[in-house]
Amino acid sequence: MREFDFYIVPTPIGNIQDITLRAINVLKSVDIIACEDTRTTQKLLKHYEIKTKCISYHKYNEKERVDFFLNTLKEGKKIALVSDAGTPMICDPGAVILPELIKNGYSVTALPGACAVTTFLSQIPRENEEFIFIGFIPRKGKQIEELATKYSSQNLVFYDSPERILKTIEVIKFCRKNAKISLGRELSKLFEEVVTGSTEEILEHFKEGIKGEIVCMVYAERDRDSAEILPKIKALKTKGYKDKDISVILSTLYKYNKNDVYDLALTELPGSSS
Repeated sequence: MREFDFYIVPTPIGNIQDITLRAINVLKSVDIIACEDTRTTQKLLKHYEIKTKCISYHKYNEKERVDFFLNTLKEGKKIALVSDAGTPMICDPGAVILPELIKNGYSVTALPGACAVTTFLSQIPRENEEFIFIGFIPRKGKQIEELATKYSSQNLVFYDSPERILKTIEVIKFCRKNAKISLGRELSKLFEEVVTGSTEEILEHFKEGIKGEIVCMVYAERDRDSAEILPKIKALKTKGYKDKDISVILSTLYKYNKNDVYDLALTELPGSSS
């Protein structure tokens, strides 16, 4: 198997058994493991009898660690990057060091593994594969409202804290009263829960409070999309554009779902051609 200089290694998001054999072998074979919190990572390493040296690497010391990593690699040593839970660089540190590694000619690879976004999306009902992931949603109500409105025609996926998520849903309810939401918490853990419903139903379900790591999706508003898209489709059709071209143009210019545009052009307007 090919060896690399730098490995990006996913770790379990909850259940400690959700780690690949390759990830365990890599963590055992490298010289250093860079991690957000050494105390958290040591629990995982102890469970799998991994004795590799750990060094802290988090958002507050990312820039400081660049020279250390480059010098370590220059010595011929190998490094693995992990986060406290899930896949590094998905709302976790790594964005600072990666360009430096590539610029200096070091080989980098990412192992497949646990990620809250994909774990969540694979178990909720969706009509298509497209979604927008924005990481952690902003704290301020005005910013939440702007994002919920901006992406109303797309499935909007985000992380949030248990302390703020219900307030976030209240804001979404205010600006999009008919919004449908799926909310997942404690994924892969003992008290895992995924709930789908209107904003009112979600708020009612968690009226006593909510605990655990949160990932959430606000569904696209299909009815509103149709009303907005149809006139644009008709205008482009009169200019002789084909259905596939129309779907690309409108999804690019207005951020509509490309598949939805294509389906509307095919089924809801006469005389369509692909």
